[in-house]
Amino acid sequence: MIGILLAAGFSRRFGASNKLLQPMADGRPIALAAAKNLMQAVPDCIAVVRPDNTALATLLRQAGVNVLACEETELEMADSLCAAIRHSANFEAAQQGFVIALADMPYIQPTTIRMVANKLNDRESIVIPTYHGQRGHPVAFAAQYRSELEALKGDEGARAIVKRHTSAICLLPCEDAGILADIDTLQDLEREEFRV
Repeated sequence: MIGILLAAGFSRRFGASNKLLQPMADGRPIALAAAKNLMQAVPDCIAVVRPDNTALATLLRQAGVNVLACEETELEMADSLCAAIRHSANFEAAQQGFVIALADMPYIQPTTIRMVANKLNDRESIVIPTYHGQRGHPVAFAAQYRSELEALKGDEGARAIVKRHTSAICLLPCEDAGILADIDTLQDLEREEFRV
């Protein structure tokens, strides 16, 4: 199993500062917290970053994440995900599948990520956690979806694959509100209900 951390977005709603480097209440940058949570559950990880975001790339490398800089022409969500899936072919762990996480979701508990990863098997080949009935992140895909993940286009991410393979989905209930907590604005960062 390999973890993929999508960290190549532009964060336009957050304002002028680099959202993923913004410190949380405990002082850790958002993306670093998300990366460490993912790595605790899935030790082999690839983070995809924009080529100009050298500070983020350095921070994640120092934390032990394999960092992949997307090309300037590959900055839609699907582009960065495709690049990570292609790059994952260099890792034996990717033969077991992919756990796809977002760098602006730092409140997901490592135990939740581990549950999602462990639930993945041939019969339940797409695993999505839910919190009080709402679907969240990260989403795990079996290795059989490699070619479909590599062929994604635009800003839809992997939703198109989920829509095509509804019978393969396993919804995994959990008590982790962090699976819904993405940080788009400074106000999101200040919300108390997702802090763990």
